[in-house]
Amino acid sequence: MKWTDRIRQVKIILVLAALAIAVASLVVSHYLVRDLSAEEHNKMEVWAEAVRSLSMADENTDLGLVLKVIDENHTIPVVVLDSSMQAVIVRNVDMSAVDMADSLAQATTLGRRWIDEDKFVKITISEDSTDFQYICYDDSSMIRRLSRWPYVQLGIVMIFVVIAIFALLTSKKAEQNKVWVGLSKETAHQLGTPISSLMAWTEILKETYPDDDLLPEMDKDVRRLQLIADRFSKIGSLPELKPSSLNTVVDHVIEYMDRRTSSKILMQKELPDHDIIVPINASLFEWVIENLSKNAVDAIGGEGGSITLHLEETETRAIIDVKDTGKGIPTKDIKNVFRPGFTTKKRGWGLGLSLARRIVEEYHKGSIYVKSSEQGKGTTFRIELRK
Repeated sequence: MKWTDRIRQVKIILVLAALAIAVASLVVSHYLVRDLSAEEHNKMEVWAEAVRSLSMADENTDLGLVLKVIDENHTIPVVVLDSSMQAVIVRNVDMSAVDMADSLAQATTLGRRWIDEDKFVKITISEDSTDFQYICYDDSSMIRRLSRWPYVQLGIVMIFVVIAIFALLTSKKAEQNKVWVGLSKETAHQLGTPISSLMAWTEILKETYPDDDLLPEMDKDVRRLQLIADRFSKIGSLPELKPSSLNTVVDHVIEYMDRRTSSKILMQKELPDHDIIVPINASLFEWVIENLSKNAVDAIGGEGGSITLHLEETETRAIIDVKDTGKGIPTKDIKNVFRPGFTTKKRGWGLGLSLARRIVEEYHKGSIYVKSSEQGKGTTFRIELRK
């Protein structure tokens, strides 16, 4: 089974587990809240009976038990309304922020609202049942906390799921990086022997045919192979950065691309009069510009066009633009161009821009992005480096 399939299955299992926990918690809490609410309603009926007994007490009434029942309510908010729907008693309701008149008005409003919510017990306080009161109450703080707890629990579970998925994706990315680093270093190692052999044979040919015009070009290509192998060997290792001229890097790329592109494609540069010096690994950074230029050649195709390497600087940054007059990038694809494996070409692995971003952002602490792109008119990639 592929790694991506396992990741997908683990994600689904985690999400389903989170939903199951949340649903179970909500169901259990619902039944607990329902049972506790019924128990509190029974308590309020007992409390209401105690209030009625106190209101109708005579010299033979045992007030000790009545007062004990009334005083033992420390958690359930209660507002007692008289027959005219005005508050006469308030218990366990915070009224400290308002004065007496406002507190009674607020208590009256609370009591009427609780009646609308069917949270009351009606009692008579006279023998002829003409005088009565409403014992209005709300859920205790314990029930309110218990009602909110499942949602807090759901939030905690979802955070756990997000962290777990992030950890899985991070481990996947780390594993992929190890694979590519190992492949790059092994490629460099395997290229080393044949390149050394080619360099030796080139030197022998120079001595045998000193006047051959093709040998210098062959020597350049062999040294180019050596440079490529050196770049591959540095993937995964922190490269040494040295103050280097970006003007020279651009000149090298123009020289290299001019010899290897169609005459229909014009390579041009826009450089300042002075050198722009920044700390870079010239070998790796030159490869980044070459990769962008090669992509530009592919975007232009056989119809011809131009590629412009533009260099400028600000007080804090050096800026390199690679502009082409190619077919452009569809808007929906711009956000994916640096993603490993993404490519619109029939051939290729879709790793060039991903590796270019890694070299610019991780090794040189700069940034690379699509500055602009319009289908049919071309694309501009921008690189920014700190000076």
